[in-house]
Amino acid sequence: MSLAKIPEINIEIPLPKAPKALSKDQQSSYIEKIKGLLIEHNAVLIAHYYTDPEIQALAEETGGFVGDSLEMAKFGASHSAETLIIAGVKFMGETAKILGPDKKVLMPTLEATCSLDLGCPIEPFNEFCNQHPDRTVVVYANTSAAVKARADWVVTSSIAVDVIEHLQGQGAKIIWGPDKHLGNYIQKKTGADMLLWQGACIVHDEFKFQGLEKAKVLYPDAAILVHPESPQKVVALADVVGSTSQLIKASKELPHKQMIVATDKGIFYKMQQAAPDKELIIAPTAGEGATCRSCAHCPWMKMNALEILSEVFEKDDNEIFVDSELSKQALKPLKRMVDFVK
Repeated sequence: MSLAKIPEINIEIPLPKAPKALSKDQQSSYIEKIKGLLIEHNAVLIAHYYTDPEIQALAEETGGFVGDSLEMAKFGASHSAETLIIAGVKFMGETAKILGPDKKVLMPTLEATCSLDLGCPIEPFNEFCNQHPDRTVVVYANTSAAVKARADWVVTSSIAVDVIEHLQGQGAKIIWGPDKHLGNYIQKKTGADMLLWQGACIVHDEFKFQGLEKAKVLYPDAAILVHPESPQKVVALADVVGSTSQLIKASKELPHKQMIVATDKGIFYKMQQAAPDKELIIAPTAGEGATCRSCAHCPWMKMNALEILSEVFEKDDNEIFVDSELSKQALKPLKRMVDFVK
């Protein structure tokens, strides 16, 4: 088992093994089985943009949904299905349960997690916050329910800058966690007084300035689309910096025929739908200083494989539960986020 190390945090994170590859016949067999199970159990499949294309396609074909973590949770809370199948990572299942407490929330596996979540344990983060009681605590959605419960605000990357500007206008000083790259990006955009937790996403942290420069030489007419969880030098090369949904929109609206994309390559499924005439090129993760721990695809998102998904109703260890008091506390900053984007 390989290990990824969160930058500047003494936490080693074991990476999961990739699921075994399936033949076309095996894929078709599992897809038909899952379709039948969703009907039988009055369930709906909700998938993140970063899951594999066949999972996203299956969600769409069965009346489910593909989106970011907040969009996923809002869709699930308002859907009539009794059971939500969350194809993503654990914090997404927790958010869906908090916003839809009456729903049964299942995941293909609860071992699918996130380096940002794991790199921000509640105990040290709580201690960090307690050292600065005069600051407003703002956390990224990629965090555990416990960390959300400690926060004043939860944000997604699509509204992070706007929320910080809103709080800045009220004279607030900020504690930001956990992604340092997104925090740096927000701080540079707003000039806000922010203390940053030093976490990073292992996917976005892999994109390299040198590799992206070389890619731009190879594709001089291409637009560069970058997620703000990427390192600052990579962000500086971008034509567009934005959340998953913002990058998908940009791929459609920009006049360029080629796009170099610095985010998880799972986004290509929806991006190609939005811009079928565009050539999509994944930003390099190889080269000088690179480790290719994820190779532009989250190893935990990849755990949402068809075979594992087909067994989602047979397990007894894959249902999301959130302590009622914790859920009540975490709902407050989540509701602020939901109300902010209305």
